[in-house]
Amino acid sequence: MIIHRSKIFENFPEIIFGFSTKIGNGNNGKFGFNLSKSIGENEEIVEENRNEFFKNMNLSTDKVIVQKQTHSDIINYIEQFSNTLTGDALITKKVEFGLAVSTADCTNIYIYDPKVKIIAAVHSGWEGTEKKILEKTVNKLFGDFACNPKDFIVYFGPSISQKNYEVGKEFENKFDKKYLMPNKEKYLLDLKTANKDMLLNFGVPEDQIEIDENCSYGNPIFQSYRRDKQNSGRALGIIAMRN
Repeated sequence: MIIHRSKIFENFPEIIFGFSTKIGNGNNGKFGFNLSKSIGENEEIVEENRNEFFKNMNLSTDKVIVQKQTHSDIINYIEQFSNTLTGDALITKKVEFGLAVSTADCTNIYIYDPKVKIIAAVHSGWEGTEKKILEKTVNKLFGDFACNPKDFIVYFGPSISQKNYEVGKEFENKFDKKYLMPNKEKYLLDLKTANKDMLLNFGVPEDQIEIDENCSYGNPIFQSYRRDKQNSGRALGIIAMRN
């Protein structure tokens, strides 16, 4: 099994982090070590894949939160295990609880505040970015938990790069033009920078933000819906705190 890691979280031994790839321990198959139950894969295979991934992450299967993502701006605070949540961001102060983001191109962001001892995981595709779910998550961390964004350590997991993310003319009305590169009759959208700028506007130091340069579309080791269409599985990125 190949698990992709964050460099910035390596400086914090209390943080567990891993991002799955298409290379697992067995059931790679058509969907490439798929970890999602919502795309037509046999659920038993997905459950087996998840158990293998969680085991390699040293996390208990009953303490990893995988919610149903709907490209919303819903943020859930976790105090106990649940497998029935709907939303696109998770926050917890609970040790040993894994917060998961399911993705196959979308921007996925993980936050750790080493002073308050709190973590967050955010799924932010173009709809989530337009709805500013990351900004709303930071506001919640600040307002509800007295976090100072200047203390945040942030990692952006593998996602689609601007050069491979073509969108239509209608996106002129959704995003600032600085995130849109003209491409014939369409545009190339830079979701990573759009989300990074939200963090910078809150005062998160740039040297405390790691943006993984891997493009999910361009690197075949990662899940990509744009590249593989109906044959695409889903990856999970997971952040947790240990004792």
